[in-house]
Amino acid sequence: MTANFPLAGKSPIPADIHAHTHHSHGQAATEAMYAAALDKGLAWFGFSEHSPRPEGYSYPSDYQEKLVSRFPRYIEEVRLAAEQGRKDGMTVLLGIEVDYIPAREDYARALLAGQPFDYVIGGLHFQGTWGFDHSARDWEPLTRDQRFAVYARYYQDLAAMCRTGLFHVAAHPDLVKLFSVETFREWLETPDALPPVRAALAAIKENGMAMEISSAGLRKPCAEIYPGPRIMELAAEMRVPVSFGSDAHCTNTPAFGFDILARYADHYGYAESLIFAGGKPLSLPFTVPPAL
Repeated sequence: MTANFPLAGKSPIPADIHAHTHHSHGQAATEAMYAAALDKGLAWFGFSEHSPRPEGYSYPSDYQEKLVSRFPRYIEEVRLAAEQGRKDGMTVLLGIEVDYIPAREDYARALLAGQPFDYVIGGLHFQGTWGFDHSARDWEPLTRDQRFAVYARYYQDLAAMCRTGLFHVAAHPDLVKLFSVETFREWLETPDALPPVRAALAAIKENGMAMEISSAGLRKPCAEIYPGPRIMELAAEMRVPVSFGSDAHCTNTPAFGFDILARYADHYGYAESLIFAGGKPLSLPFTVPPAL
């Protein structure tokens, strides 16, 4: 359904549904992130803290122990933020970002069972036990062909993730370009790239999900929105629904770059985004600010 009520706030995009707190590797408390989102004029704000992962899937420096011990507190803090939001005119959603690990779908199902999440973001950060978005140094020894193989597997895994039926949103759908964006662009122009990318986008659409358009890439080494122009072209051609997220990790980043994202999505023919409340989709129109 489409929202048919006035949307409060001054953000051109009314909803940011990707945000983290100090319960994982974010820098700010739940209350501070809430205040920052309210200050940005958002009508909807979704907390989507990282989920605990199965044993053996971790980064060289990680936050898992802290996250596991604090997770019930995170859920309670978001509940309290939602109560405050009803007074302040901002709807707060309880989300979660779950790492999709092909061999451990059972773990994800058990994690999500019986929890009151409004929506579940699926994120790909691992190939095997390698957290490929941890360090540029990991990519330096890889040849062009090896990198191409990583990209292809990423989109195979993305399609498989969407087909599980566990997720509502596919996060940062070309995160794999983070430390090798030029090589990734080369791969996208090869005949072998189109089939797995199209299959992943089709899986997003066919399973009632949304593809995230994220401003986080603008703050990263790739210096580019997730996803980049080529994948946006394909998504628009295939009419894949989209959501917007900042992947905020500090109080400076809720709704980060949303004026840029609004113009970007508009360029490809989008006029609304999809969010999920209580697991049910809701379409929200956005406005396009004048070009600078």
